[in-house]
Amino acid sequence: MSTKKTVKDLQQEVDTYISQFKEGYFSPLAMLARMTEELGELAREINHYYGEKPKKKTEQEKTIEEELGDMLFVLICLANSLNIDLETAHNRVMHKFNTRDKNRWTKIEGEE
Repeated sequence: MSTKKTVKDLQQEVDTYISQFKEGYFSPLAMLARMTEELGELAREINHYYGEKPKKKTEQEKTIEEELGDMLFVLICLANSLNIDLETAHNRVMHKFNTRDKNRWTKIEGEE
């Protein structure tokens, strides 16, 4: 049975995990490099499942879900290290999409 977690819960859980180590968070530049690595792994998995490049028999079985989880973890680490509240960041971007981009896409009837 899984428990629903808020974005704040996720950020606190990652911070609690990282805080147990003397090394703490990596530098923002190192985390950006790590995020880029994880994005490459996600791209590879998506290409295996939906693209023209099947997985080699010798390649380890991973899932898109696992790679998205890795991306989320690094993103949370980066936000935490920069004292960024991801819920606030999310609210700001949604406001932008709901105002600046509100007429950019074709709405489904009845969804206005």
